[in-house]
Amino acid sequence: MADSRSSYRQIFKATSLFGGVQVFNIIIAIIRSKIIAVLLGPTGMGISGLFTSTTSLVGSLTNFGLGTSAVRNISEARETNDKSRISKVITVLRRLVWITGVLGLLLTFILAPTLSKLTFGNENYTIAFRWLSITLLFNQLTSGQSVLLQGMRQLKFLAQANLIGSAVGLLISIPLYYFYRIDGIVPALIISSFASLIIAWSFSKRIKTVPTKVNKRETLSEGKSMLTLGFMLSLNGLITTGVSYIIRAYISNTGSLDDVGLYNAGFAIIGSYVGLIFTAMGTDYYPRLSGIAQDNVKAKELMNQQAEIALLIIGPILCIFLIFANWAVILLYSTKFTPINGMIQWSALGMYFKAASWSIAFIFLAKGAANLFFWSELMANVYVLLLNMAGYHFLGLNGLGISFMLGYFLYLIQVYIITRKKYGFSFNRLFFNLFFIQFLLGLGCFFIIFFVPTPWAYLGGTLLIGISAFHSFVELNKRLDIKGAIIKIKKKKENG
Repeated sequence: MADSRSSYRQIFKATSLFGGVQVFNIIIAIIRSKIIAVLLGPTGMGISGLFTSTTSLVGSLTNFGLGTSAVRNISEARETNDKSRISKVITVLRRLVWITGVLGLLLTFILAPTLSKLTFGNENYTIAFRWLSITLLFNQLTSGQSVLLQGMRQLKFLAQANLIGSAVGLLISIPLYYFYRIDGIVPALIISSFASLIIAWSFSKRIKTVPTKVNKRETLSEGKSMLTLGFMLSLNGLITTGVSYIIRAYISNTGSLDDVGLYNAGFAIIGSYVGLIFTAMGTDYYPRLSGIAQDNVKAKELMNQQAEIALLIIGPILCIFLIFANWAVILLYSTKFTPINGMIQWSALGMYFKAASWSIAFIFLAKGAANLFFWSELMANVYVLLLNMAGYHFLGLNGLGISFMLGYFLYLIQVYIITRKKYGFSFNRLFFNLFFIQFLLGLGCFFIIFFVPTPWAYLGGTLLIGISAFHSFVELNKRLDIKGAIIKIKKKKENG
């Protein structure tokens, strides 16, 4: 019981830590966008966005997904407690990030005229892209330091590096934009990426390693699994980006550009503000699962624990979104965006299925099952694309929300069946009870907001939100002993 409680606490602690980091990063991004909009105007904002998206695309083609795949290798090495083994894997990782970083730099530098023409319609930005090529090296080296911190479970250092890096990047950008306007965009991007590298490196160097010689053969042998899984991750990322592009193009051609904008806005809310919970949890969950992935019994226990905590945290948040989606849209955008309310509410129901499927799907990465992961995600991308096209065709924006929900429902069934057959995974009774109660409360909020007139809908909805939050607190207290922790803190203050 003590071990189980310790595991639950670790999950909750990491989620709280990186949830705060994600919120901070979102605030920094909002401030940066506002400053660019005020100082550079729409043109400068457009140029900055195009530079970033283009270099990110090249980066995704050349980084071989090491930012995700190598976490598994570092975590596995850490579990052995063999300092020589850990140092060997770290050495290989550092070599690979240098090689892939230089590859991204060279590709961007050589293709600068082509990138300028494809992105801006002319070659006027060739020199700018050549200067920006250095950011691909800096970003990949930074990713290597972050992988090291994540894989070695130095989560406080990783959180501090992310927070300081975001803040320093903003502080560097402001004077450059103020004094040089549009001409300050490229220097700001370069100096910010270099600053992030220095900050990440200053934290990662605190991890002590023993001197280890690794020859070329060992580098290739050790790096093969990193690159194989990473390549599949990159390939899947490109397919996902392609599916996203096709959906937007379909909406534009069969509907309107306004609907494309509304679609982007709706899923930005679901992905950024609700989805940050998954990002926060994944930072700790992935390396922990990777460390025990070869033991199916331990992996099953951790996957169930993670699914339970995910559901208990996200349940009340989804109830709030279901009831107050209208106000969230107006607050974050304007009254012009209220047509996406229904889409957000349908999507919120889908997030319950995402919480369950998300905790399962990580096992493919943790076990390094590159082919299984790729084909599973490819299958999901195919039916998500078809569902989105059918949903929009028949039901417009609401249909996109319904397709999101159905997509994750099918995905949950898919990954559950695969992991059950391959690894003997199954949800325990506790999870099914939690899911039933929280989903029922979410469904209640959904029906209230659709069929009960305001203000009674807000009244009834608030009651269900309170029940969801109370249920989550009670269940979290069973797992974390929140009351006991509060009493200990009070006693310390009284004695101190």
